[in-house]
Amino acid sequence: MLFFASLLVDGILAGSVYAVMALAFVVVYKASRMINFALGEWVMFGSRLAATGVHGVGLGPAGALAFAGAAMVALALAFNRVVLRRLVGQPLIGIIMVTLGLGALMRGMAPLLFGGVPAAIPLPIPQEPLVMLGIRIPVGRLVALVVAVAAIAGVGAFFRWSRTGVALRALADDQQVALSMGIDVHRHLAIAWGMVGVLAVIGGVLWTMVAGVGFGLVLLGLKVFPIVVIGGLDSFAGSIVGAVAIGVLESLTAGYVDPLVGAGFSSIAPYVLLLVVLFVWPYGLFGRPDARRL
Repeated sequence: MLFFASLLVDGILAGSVYAVMALAFVVVYKASRMINFALGEWVMFGSRLAATGVHGVGLGPAGALAFAGAAMVALALAFNRVVLRRLVGQPLIGIIMVTLGLGALMRGMAPLLFGGVPAAIPLPIPQEPLVMLGIRIPVGRLVALVVAVAAIAGVGAFFRWSRTGVALRALADDQQVALSMGIDVHRHLAIAWGMVGVLAVIGGVLWTMVAGVGFGLVLLGLKVFPIVVIGGLDSFAGSIVGAVAIGVLESLTAGYVDPLVGAGFSSIAPYVLLLVVLFVWPYGLFGRPDARRL
């Protein structure tokens, strides 16, 4: 029973970090109906820029996070200015191909830009784990949980109650109508992608702190895709539920199934769950079909 509880807690803590990355995916989709297949590369860049701020520039943890956040926002604004402005109103497939191309470019540039930078980001967090009811919980994972919950709450409140959030939701419904109503599409898309840059830094740093990986962060983009599809592509609540479900599924599968069938099955278990969910709920757990007037 203690082993099961340990796996369950570990899965929930990992799912909280997945939720931040899924949030970055949902922000873009909710604002523009665009699917960002370069999310893993954005997260990796955010983490490596924070590490560069610590090891290359000599900043403290807070300064390194601010440095990485500013750099990722600048990247987002440049991407919006140079590429996305030319694609407003164009077929969605073209935008998807652009994100794939951007991901390939970022993946190729990363070893050149960050090859000599250590991936570790030292943070003032105790290394000794907490013991609660016999379960050893790393303090870093608890900190990651708190930060993830705060980020999710902040973005959800922004989209629900701020004027900019309402405008972004209007853009997702119909860009042409939003333009005719006086909404500055380019400015609001820049805001959405700037949010993605900040969330990529937060998610990358949290995952590096929890799992201690660097360039392997790119692969996390593949894990986020089943999370957001299971939860519903345009649902913040769905991304949270899907992230926790995938985190718990991976943890339990790694603990109980991998020893029986071989290591690695826990990596494909999320995609098995994805297929099951899509058979029952084609739009995901919290997704809704677009309303159309007949």
